[in-house]
Amino acid sequence: MKRLTRLSVPLLALAIAGCGEESSPRPVDGRDFDGVAYTERAPYQGRVIDGYLRNARVWLDIDGNGQYTAGPLEVVLDNGYRHVLEGGEPTALSGADGVFSLDVSVLDVPADIGPDIDHRSYPLYALAIPGQTLEQRTFGDEPVARAYLMTARPGVTNITPLTTLARFQRLLGQSAAGSVQGLASVEGVNLLQDYIETGDHRAHAYARTFARFMASQIPDAYNRYLADNGSDGGEASLLSLDGVRLLGYSLVRNAGDLVALADAAASGGDYRNVDADVLNLPDISVEVNNPRVLVRQRILASPGSGQLPTYPGNLEPSAEVQFDYNENGRLLSVTSDGCMGLSRNEIARIFEAGGYAQKLNTQWLPAVSLANTSRSFFQEGGPDEHLQFLWGEGEARFDTVTGCHQPAFGAQAQSSELGGAPEILWRWNRSNRSLTEEVSGTEGARSLAPIRENSPADVLGTGTQEPPLGLVTGYRLMEQEALAASQVFTEPTEACTAESLVATEEDPDQLGQYVTHLFPFEFRVTDDTPVYSGMAEYEVRNPGTLLVSRPLILPVYDPASAMLESVNAGDGVFAWQMVYPPLNETDGEAHPNLIERAYLVPPAPASQCGAGPMKEPRRAYAIVEYQYQSLAEYLEGRLAD
Repeated sequence: MKRLTRLSVPLLALAIAGCGEESSPRPVDGRDFDGVAYTERAPYQGRVIDGYLRNARVWLDIDGNGQYTAGPLEVVLDNGYRHVLEGGEPTALSGADGVFSLDVSVLDVPADIGPDIDHRSYPLYALAIPGQTLEQRTFGDEPVARAYLMTARPGVTNITPLTTLARFQRLLGQSAAGSVQGLASVEGVNLLQDYIETGDHRAHAYARTFARFMASQIPDAYNRYLADNGSDGGEASLLSLDGVRLLGYSLVRNAGDLVALADAAASGGDYRNVDADVLNLPDISVEVNNPRVLVRQRILASPGSGQLPTYPGNLEPSAEVQFDYNENGRLLSVTSDGCMGLSRNEIARIFEAGGYAQKLNTQWLPAVSLANTSRSFFQEGGPDEHLQFLWGEGEARFDTVTGCHQPAFGAQAQSSELGGAPEILWRWNRSNRSLTEEVSGTEGARSLAPIRENSPADVLGTGTQEPPLGLVTGYRLMEQEALAASQVFTEPTEACTAESLVATEEDPDQLGQYVTHLFPFEFRVTDDTPVYSGMAEYEVRNPGTLLVSRPLILPVYDPASAMLESVNAGDGVFAWQMVYPPLNETDGEAHPNLIERAYLVPPAPASQCGAGPMKEPRRAYAIVEYQYQSLAEYLEGRLAD
């Protein structure tokens, strides 16, 4: 049996008193309410509507997971007692005119256990099934080509695209249509009505447009699963609750554009001839797997007084960086209050992943600006730098009002406000995976190309032609056909054996960070002369059921930062030391390869293979703190903003 905690679901502000048979006639807005006493519970009836839909799967979502749940299903009552639904959630297929009838007598509870469960405390869902669900059209029944999912908030018995919008507006904290940006034109439309019965052609046009959009966002794999198996929608869904939430978010977020499309197609204001099938709908896919994404970095790179490096506790905030994603988890832009850390290698890595940071083994490796002016801009507040990705054009455009990037990139602010021409433009060549860089006000261009040989991408990639996304390669930076800098991995690494990892009294279960791979490399400014030789340190192992594959120490060559007055860095070599959550903590178990903090430190002698657990440093130039959210949490927060 499955134990469930009864959920507290927002209710309509309606006078609902007791349970009883549905009033006659049924309200056209789909609300189910009356105060008639009864001795035997009547079926719970309503309609599924795009046009009227026959053979749509309808269910009462008792467990709150957004999908049909078969029995036995255990409901924990408010008094702590349990009631078992042997047949699962009440469900049925809709019939002619979209009418459905649910047997909710299974929610009757023995008097010695507690009060009956009120079916009007739970939302209804309906699934249109490709090839099975039929839409009643003026020219006859038409099979639905693609699946889509609709819902109605508790107490509402019409299930339509418009009730779906209304419910997710409520769940996302929007109390009225006009409170959502771009939805003012929905005002005056009753979102809960049976718009076919009332003859509201405008509402029907909106509903059909919403339905086509929702169908376009159902994952192809789920649509094929339903279509190819002759499904009646009674199986376990491939959509999680998070996936359902993301689909709902996308409908709310894009409803204004959809309404505008339907309005534009209504010639002379006549909505009867709006053909939603030919509208050019937004092409926006949804990442229903709800990945965890990096949403914010807090940068501490100001010593307050004195020089860098310093004791980490002395470092003060100098910037905050925010990341912006669409419904598919694709990175759209990065915005910084203070000076952003720019890394050509990281921009190339994001391009290699097509903008989907969640595909990278370790999301967004750290970079930082050590310029003193960053803290000044940060203290003033407001955005100072913006990095925008234009995936269709294969470009990244960087705009700044600061002078932080003049030493390393030659980029000087062209304006005191963001929004003008970019100071730096990067273009990605997918065929040879190289990055070109153009800086406003300078001649010529730089180019960055990967060098895979002997790198983590080569060694850990087991010799495949395409390197696994997110693994580090070497690079060659060219400027006007001359070598500006490069990192060359000089020989293959050897992995430590599991027996060579040294457990300690403080970490007997080896839950911390251990070096399992050392990658020797050289930084060069000419093809023959290394300016520094060192090691990149990795951890790749399988403790229990986890797959740990993450960089621990990554040296970087940054002579421009070493020349800053407040920085004592010698030959311009630094190293990033990454810190991850312990593997026995919740985040460590679920996401062992996502960085928690990163320290920019002076280079040090390489660790011994098998050494660990790694300790946090005593001196650092900067700290980057990472904050993650699920994609659904992030998007819902953005909508509320």
